[in-house]
Amino acid sequence: MSTTAELLKGAAELFPGEVVTSAHVRHFDLPLGAGRFALITLDNGHDHTKPTTLGPQSLANIDAAIDRVEKEAADGEIVGVGVTGKPFIFAVGADLKGVELLKRHEDALAIGKGGHDVFKRLSQLAVPTFAYYNGAAMGGGVEVGLHCTYRTVSAALPAFSLPEVFLGLVPGWGGCTLLPNLIGAEKAVTVIIENSLNQNKQLKGAQVYELGIADAIFEGADFLEQSLIWSAAVLKGEITIERPAIDRGEAWDQAVAKGRFIADSKVHGAAPAAYRALDIIAAARNGDLQQGYDAEDQALADLIMGGELRSGIYAFNLVQKRGKRPAGAPDKSLARPVTKVGVVGAGLMASQLALLFLRRLEVPVVLTDIDQERVDKGVGYVHAEIDKLLGKGRINQDKANRLKALVSGVLDKAEGFADADFVIEAVFEEMGVKQQVFAEVEAVAPAHAILATNTSSLSVTEMASKLKHPERVVGFHFFNPVAILPLLEIVRGEQTDDASLATAFGVAKKLRKTAVLVKDAPAFVVNRILTRFMGEIQNVIDEGTPVEVAEKAVEPLGLPMSPLVLLELVGPAIGLHVSETLNRAFPERFTVSPNLKRVVEAGKRGFYVYDSGKPELDPEVAALLEQGDTVLTEEQVRARVLDAVAQEIGLMLDEGVVAEAQDVDLCLITGAGWPFHLGGITPYLDREGVSERVNGKRFLEPGLASVPA
Repeated sequence: MSTTAELLKGAAELFPGEVVTSAHVRHFDLPLGAGRFALITLDNGHDHTKPTTLGPQSLANIDAAIDRVEKEAADGEIVGVGVTGKPFIFAVGADLKGVELLKRHEDALAIGKGGHDVFKRLSQLAVPTFAYYNGAAMGGGVEVGLHCTYRTVSAALPAFSLPEVFLGLVPGWGGCTLLPNLIGAEKAVTVIIENSLNQNKQLKGAQVYELGIADAIFEGADFLEQSLIWSAAVLKGEITIERPAIDRGEAWDQAVAKGRFIADSKVHGAAPAAYRALDIIAAARNGDLQQGYDAEDQALADLIMGGELRSGIYAFNLVQKRGKRPAGAPDKSLARPVTKVGVVGAGLMASQLALLFLRRLEVPVVLTDIDQERVDKGVGYVHAEIDKLLGKGRINQDKANRLKALVSGVLDKAEGFADADFVIEAVFEEMGVKQQVFAEVEAVAPAHAILATNTSSLSVTEMASKLKHPERVVGFHFFNPVAILPLLEIVRGEQTDDASLATAFGVAKKLRKTAVLVKDAPAFVVNRILTRFMGEIQNVIDEGTPVEVAEKAVEPLGLPMSPLVLLELVGPAIGLHVSETLNRAFPERFTVSPNLKRVVEAGKRGFYVYDSGKPELDPEVAALLEQGDTVLTEEQVRARVLDAVAQEIGLMLDEGVVAEAQDVDLCLITGAGWPFHLGGITPYLDREGVSERVNGKRFLEPGLASVPA
């Protein structure tokens, strides 16, 4: 028994729940009289909704298939070997459920080594090998093909990536070593580092070909047939593949330096995966593949046993699984159909909401506002956005015409909402205004219509309290920009009934949003945590810590932007309003910064100017700041901020604002862009010992978002 087989057998025993992929071998004669050919098809026996993954038993099956074709190639019975996938899927990489179960460094090392040992054999056969990327290919799926002599790609391929760095790993089955040696370091850094850290950006078939990863591209309809004809021509010498020479000089160093710059700007040194991948890419310029594979094995094992990957997998599972089955949502059979939507308001937020409902539900959407000019502007915004989609080829002319015909604006709510099933308000964030709007809507909307509020911090219960039917009011809090951020906080007021709530969740699903059920508590989840986080930063600045020290203190969290840049995005006036709301609710923990008040009163849009291209403290803002004389270090600021956040999350869980700590993390990842490598926030607070220091206990069970004991 070979050591590879032993390695894989041991790994398979650790992972009894693997969805096993078979490697079917079939033989046929190639066209053009090119000779006998063996084709290996990777297939886990399920349809495309359960993509093919590569766990230890799956790798053992591929190994056994290679045993067979290796002998045939050595005996001269075949002229080539191809690898392809089941319909719509090539293979989407290592099975992460198995990775979660690993407890020892040597077991993690075995996974890396096992994959290398199997895939390497494809490049060592006595005949040329071909990978036919017929469908989605990610991670280890991409790497199978990199070990082949030639590759073709389907023009219909929707998703191709090496997403490991995004999750907290490195492409560890040849990706870091082979890709730069195939297409050059600069393009490899784009695929491995930049795309991964850019919210796991996927490549389409045409881009895979343009980058030089694939040698040929064919239409999806007869992709395999065309690939085999092409392979036959290659084997007969009728087609010669010329690949450009790789620049192994200064360009390689510059590419790695660019990668480090990208990693620094995204994770600020807070997550090791990108840097480990860049080290391997840097070393790969000498073309020593085995040295590269060994480095990949080591990096993979180290990262599998580290907290970042466990947090990354935890975050991935939250978004993919929990996000699709919201905790506490009522039975979906209670949901009522929504055939028309009303939007109160026609400002920017209301117009963005109208566009989203229109695109996803494709039902009539009507906007109202206090004067015709505003109504026309709101409808005009929606029309202009539809024209942009048409211009980009995202929709055709017919669809553009249909969508435009579905959106309208009126001044009279009775005319607009008499037959609406769902009415959402996006008016000024003031309780009296919201209550008046809802009273007007209730008077004219049908008895079954849901009344939804996009409030970011006000009480949904209080908003509904003066209505005849408060049970149909629900909080429906979107995050800006509405089209991009997936989170939707669905708030249950004290009177909200199950049918209204179920309808809200049904609409959220059609809008393709990640819905989280939230109790009607001040500022709900994201704004409450961010306001406490920002409040502590503002407190230390007010007390005397320089702005740049306070900002730099939280860089190790690797957040998408610094606190004061975030404040600029939100708008200082809105930030101030939310802090005032929370200060009224919890005066002992939430402060209202006098400096922030001055900045808002002076009409400033933020703390920074960007004259040099990078943020610098605005001299006019600096002149407004009145600071004390308590100067903290970065470490002291960070400890204070993290303690405050841990305390607030602990209190929110005690109050039942959400079902579990997982929902807090899901909200921060999808509503505030907090990094996957933190797992949101609670795994990080557990890992750094903050949770126990502040609350006397961890947020999550050991083994969830951490290495099992």
